[in-house]
Amino acid sequence: MVNETRSYPYSKSWNKPEFLTYIKEHGELIAALFSGVLLLFAWIGENYWSPPVYITLYLSAFIIGGFAKAKEGLEETLEDRSLNVELLMILAAIGSAAIGYWTEGAILIFIFSLSGAMETYTMNKSHKEISSLMNLQPEQALLVTGSHQQWVPVEKLKVGDFIRVKPGERVPADGVITEGASSLDESTITGESMPAAKGLENEVFAGTMNIDGSLLVEVTKESKETLFQKIITMVQNAQSEKSPSQLFIERFESTYVKAVLGAVAVMMFLPHFVLGWTWMETLYRAMILLVVASPCALVASIMPATLSAITNGARQGILFKGGVHLEHLSSIKAFAFDKTGTLTKGQPVVTDFIASDKGSADDILSAAASIEQQSNHPLAEAVVKYAEGKNMSFVNVEEVKNHSGNGVSGWYKGEEWMIGKADFIGRDQCSHFEDGVFSTLASEGKTVIFVKRNGVATALLALKDTVREDTKRAVQTLKNQGIYTIMLTGDNDATAEAIAREADLDQYISECLPDQKQEEIKQLKEHFPHVAMVGDGINDAPALAEADVGVAMGEGTDVALETADVVLMKNDLPKIAHAMELSKRMNRIIKQNVIFSITVIMLLIMSNFLQVLDLPLGVIGHEGSTILVILNGLRLLKN
Repeated sequence: MVNETRSYPYSKSWNKPEFLTYIKEHGELIAALFSGVLLLFAWIGENYWSPPVYITLYLSAFIIGGFAKAKEGLEETLEDRSLNVELLMILAAIGSAAIGYWTEGAILIFIFSLSGAMETYTMNKSHKEISSLMNLQPEQALLVTGSHQQWVPVEKLKVGDFIRVKPGERVPADGVITEGASSLDESTITGESMPAAKGLENEVFAGTMNIDGSLLVEVTKESKETLFQKIITMVQNAQSEKSPSQLFIERFESTYVKAVLGAVAVMMFLPHFVLGWTWMETLYRAMILLVVASPCALVASIMPATLSAITNGARQGILFKGGVHLEHLSSIKAFAFDKTGTLTKGQPVVTDFIASDKGSADDILSAAASIEQQSNHPLAEAVVKYAEGKNMSFVNVEEVKNHSGNGVSGWYKGEEWMIGKADFIGRDQCSHFEDGVFSTLASEGKTVIFVKRNGVATALLALKDTVREDTKRAVQTLKNQGIYTIMLTGDNDATAEAIAREADLDQYISECLPDQKQEEIKQLKEHFPHVAMVGDGINDAPALAEADVGVAMGEGTDVALETADVVLMKNDLPKIAHAMELSKRMNRIIKQNVIFSITVIMLLIMSNFLQVLDLPLGVIGHEGSTILVILNGLRLLKN
């Protein structure tokens, strides 16, 4: 019998670096949850164990749960030279323990540390789109020097260098084509689903995909100055800007903490000298003030309501990346939409097929689709799908040849067939085909390709990226609420006008590059108090980050999904209206909670000062108000 070392496919073991990375990323959340477990055991153990045992558990919960927030509070205090809520919560918890209320102190630590851990996790996750963008930027380029070719790092490329870009490769640097022709997928830059035909002296951009031709490109910009790199920079800058609400909260936080600590300091001395209280009574009242004035109820006013609303949205296929985005959504007054993949399906489909000889239309379509079947161009795939939908049979064709950026040709039954754009077929023939129907279809924003048989144009196919079935309903719902709608697209004006008219949008702006989309969002923000952007592509990332609320389609690129604040998981545009209604409900409940919690805190403070409130009642009032606002927030779980 031979001893064997067997590996089981479902077993998994982490190596040390992976484990340490996981602990580093999620350590704060793990500590918060563990402190909650210790709190529960200590609370149960008060009836069974001696004080040293359960007090040790409480102390452990304090240290494990409060370490991260205490460290953060001290560091921010030293750096900004201003007090913060983190320190007040820690002091309130210590104050509770100092007068014998260990459970209340541990609860304060647990709630605050858990909310802080969730906030940290969300912030870390929101920055991952930068690494996703980097993955699309080639790290090496094939440098051409005379007859010699050499792979070099992209950052070593200089203006004037020549690089070779083969089919299926991404362009490593911005430049101009000096040799060759091809179709390039520029959706990372323009968002346009249709590949762009490129030839001599045409400009190409880093990060775009070369489809079917070998190109020699002269570098015109260094790696740090490429348009693709600018997209990364714009996303970083837009995300680093703080909202007015965030700035207000930061200012309020310092003022609130100073006021509470100042009041507690006064309560520890002044009543003894002015009102004749004993030192024990004075200290007792000061500790009650520190407990009842802690912002536990205020924190609970927002977090449970926010989490309930986020959970509700998730059930409906709407992913919110934070409560702040859900809060802002109800105040949006203008929605900007990307076209490709957002308002439209993002894939070209054949909308018209016209043959000069109606009797042989099926034969023409069959031969053309059979030739296109041997091409991997998106337009060719659309033609093949159209023929399949018509139950066309495919025939044997010969000598099929791709003409980069123009079309495809082949031989069938001894006749030469050509399928491609008007310039490839013959501009004059195409213009006069069927009484000039070419111009009419082009004005509708459609891409038109022709079929040429033995030197004569015999048919045309018009293709278009069609509007989603639910787009009109979503746009109309927004317009009924008085919200302005606009489309920002990299498409030409004719296509943009046709889509905007079909979707019934208020306005459209065509031929927008990523930086122009971001600039348009900035201009919209000057006319409307709050602006949202809906997109799905890498080219939408700067605009999504710039908008007050960025909304991404669930089938969009990883970068768009990471950059956006809200994700429509099922690409269901009408869900935007549901998200806005959910935002309004959440804001109403949060206002109720905040007003209620502040009122209770003020009543408790006044009662304490009048000496009609003892510590147990203060704790009941404080924690009771916390429970009530949590229950009120949980109402948002209902649809």
